[in-house]
Amino acid sequence: MSTARKAASKAPAKKAAAKPKTRPLTIQDYLQKILTSRVYDVAIESPLDEARSLSRRLGHQVFLKREDKQPVFSFKLRGAYNKMAQLSRAHLEKGVICASAGNHAQGVAMGARRLGCQATIVMPTTTPQLKIDAVRAFGGDNVQIVLHGESYSDAALHAKELERKRGMTFVHPFDDPDVIAGQGTVAMEILRQHSGPIDAVFVAIGGGGLISGVAAYIKAVRPEIKVIGVQMSDSDAMVRSVKAGKRVTLQDVGLFSDGTAVKLVGEETMRLTKALVDDFVIVSTDEVCAAIKDIYQDTRSIVEPAGAQGVAAVKQYAERHGGQGKTYIAINCGANMNFDRLRFVAERAEVGEQREALMAVTIPEERGSFKRFCETIGPRSVTEFNYRISDEKQAHVFVGLTTSEKGESKKVVRQFESQGFKTVDLTHDELAKTHIRHMVGGRSSLAEGERLYSFIFPERPGALMTFLTSLPPGWNISLFHYRNQGADYGRILVGLQVPKAETKAITPFLDKLGYIYVDETRNPVYRLFLR
Repeated sequence: MSTARKAASKAPAKKAAAKPKTRPLTIQDYLQKILTSRVYDVAIESPLDEARSLSRRLGHQVFLKREDKQPVFSFKLRGAYNKMAQLSRAHLEKGVICASAGNHAQGVAMGARRLGCQATIVMPTTTPQLKIDAVRAFGGDNVQIVLHGESYSDAALHAKELERKRGMTFVHPFDDPDVIAGQGTVAMEILRQHSGPIDAVFVAIGGGGLISGVAAYIKAVRPEIKVIGVQMSDSDAMVRSVKAGKRVTLQDVGLFSDGTAVKLVGEETMRLTKALVDDFVIVSTDEVCAAIKDIYQDTRSIVEPAGAQGVAAVKQYAERHGGQGKTYIAINCGANMNFDRLRFVAERAEVGEQREALMAVTIPEERGSFKRFCETIGPRSVTEFNYRISDEKQAHVFVGLTTSEKGESKKVVRQFESQGFKTVDLTHDELAKTHIRHMVGGRSSLAEGERLYSFIFPERPGALMTFLTSLPPGWNISLFHYRNQGADYGRILVGLQVPKAETKAITPFLDKLGYIYVDETRNPVYRLFLR
């Protein structure tokens, strides 16, 4: 055979070995996939409710897309079920596997029970117990749960290993066209439910599945509507990736918003987000806590941190762009909140809304300075007051005050300093908010003769100041702790140093105040940690 014929005979084999390139899906392709998605076997068409209170405050019409109303309290079942419903019976019989921080897992669990297949679900060890229990409840005997790693990305790597070993089908939580299409039905419903003008839709981003589907549908049908992506300041992989033009892996992610704690976004979701999303808003933990409270006030429902990111972004966006009468829609994408986390949310919501200012104020340890300090506070309500005697010349007070507008903490600082009180603004100090506020106190060599009392008094304006200013001038406050917990009654702990000649006057004075009190001087906890 000639050399030419040999070459010719080899050519077809070489050509057959080359894999044809897959054409990227267009927004028209996604439009068709969204319109034909099989989500309503398990999902509902969630309400689009106006947030009337928030709308009045912002001067814009704000609507909430209530994905927290879904059977699994999250949008995730849309994409998960749509992907699973497209699988052949042969693939379903081999089972499916997924990695999830919780919400996607619940969708896969519900889909597995509905379609009669087995599902292995790998979840990070940091997943709230609420979500783990919910997965078991939705999936029943059809689901096996595996806890692995500290983030979604860690869990995903382990799930991929199990997929290869067991021959199951991986149901990706975001980077899959069928999953993206299922999530896109959220936008389909929004445009059907609100046919009037819409200026922007705000969408939380973890791996990017929801915003990819939403953006694809909106830009195909009503391209004038802006799609705004929202990420946490400590989990902003998508924003960084879009700016870099390539996927960026985060070394660590914040876990407060566990539903969006993704170290690496998807290839397809980044492609769609980069091409279709108009802008991004970065929100802080405190802003999200404030948004959870805003949503509760309008809906009487409590959403998880990821579910409140859209509202947090609407508030920030509205302040930045100003104006009046715009129409903004925030997607409340989930409500799988760990109940224990509510303590933290309540603690930080006022700071996030900038309705509370935290200060470290230094006052002289001399007669009359404490009263002057209280007079400087004026009509503002005290939300927190921590003090422990530690120096013969100066007293350092950790104080929280209510504010009525953003940036007012700087004004409060100027007021204190005008009275000669050195003041440090701690409103945005993470160490102060997380730890130091709970650690003011301890033993003091200057607390000689101290008597300790706990008080319960009605939480009404001025009650705390009345207590502080009613003490006889010769009595010294050596310890003071108070924090407004939102209850009808406030609790304070006070250390008093009273001259020996006046000790008999203590009980009559306390009785006259009319507050419930207990002498805690012999309390063993006090003696262990404060004496």
